[in-house]
Amino acid sequence: MNTQKIIQAGKIAKQVREFIEPLIKKDMPLLDIAKKIEDKIKELGGEPAFPTNLSINNIAAHYTPSHDDKTLAHGLLKVDFGVHVDGWVADTAFSIDLENNEENKKLIQASKDALDNAIKLIKDNYSQGHSGENSVQKGGALKPTTSEIGKTIQETIESAGFSPVINLSGHEIKQYELHAGLTIPNMDNKKNILLKEGLYAIEPFTTTGNGKVHDGSPSGIYMLVDEKTPRSQTAREVLNFIIEKYSTLPFCSRWIVKELGIKSLFGLKQLEDNGNLHNFPQLVEIQGSKVAQTEHTILIEKGEVIVTTE
Repeated sequence: MNTQKIIQAGKIAKQVREFIEPLIKKDMPLLDIAKKIEDKIKELGGEPAFPTNLSINNIAAHYTPSHDDKTLAHGLLKVDFGVHVDGWVADTAFSIDLENNEENKKLIQASKDALDNAIKLIKDNYSQGHSGENSVQKGGALKPTTSEIGKTIQETIESAGFSPVINLSGHEIKQYELHAGLTIPNMDNKKNILLKEGLYAIEPFTTTGNGKVHDGSPSGIYMLVDEKTPRSQTAREVLNFIIEKYSTLPFCSRWIVKELGIKSLFGLKQLEDNGNLHNFPQLVEIQGSKVAQTEHTILIEKGEVIVTTE
């Protein structure tokens, strides 16, 4: 791991969050919010690690504005964005109540509390389980386990009268790999996998719904899964650009249109049909419910737990 670049990405993410949160108002175009976030990331010396997610009410994740999107901010808005420095990622999210709604505020607070409690559990266990620069292991095992973290998140959310979204989770992060290997559940999944040194995103989702998301409409957020050559010249041009610019990190149609023009949408469709790209679906809770999300990235190294995005 490149600690210096991981810390740099986290600092940029923190600055962007502090910049954008007070600017977001009801009826602000989502396209404007995404542009401000992504432009600020670049201004501060990073690159977006994935398209800014701006998901409203029962849409839990994977809504990013299209190039011609007219949607206005309203309701309970989740703002989820990432920063990378040479592929080393900081992933963070916060939620905003744009209706002055008490239930929204409580839902957001439950998500914040669950994240805080999860991070405290990890820090407390690592401070007890290690000593010195050599990360000496005590008591026979590194703690906590993923199920202990999930249990803490679940109990915090349920004690506030809400449900965790059990089929969304935090995740391990590696260079140019946003979702790598280990998952950090939002419930006690009984797997008891030890949380070892590494880079992780922890992201509790709270909901008034049934606690599970399902696939919704295509999001226009893509990831490269195969570099095989397509027949179409337009598709080949788009593919070459994606390989060079984004590698294995997610990107969106809005970014491609900005760089290559409107005709690139045909290239994206051809690449999807050819099996080059995965188009992520929006992740949606039941109609009429609401979802809140809070997220930080943590680095565990030499027995120390650093919240890179805080």
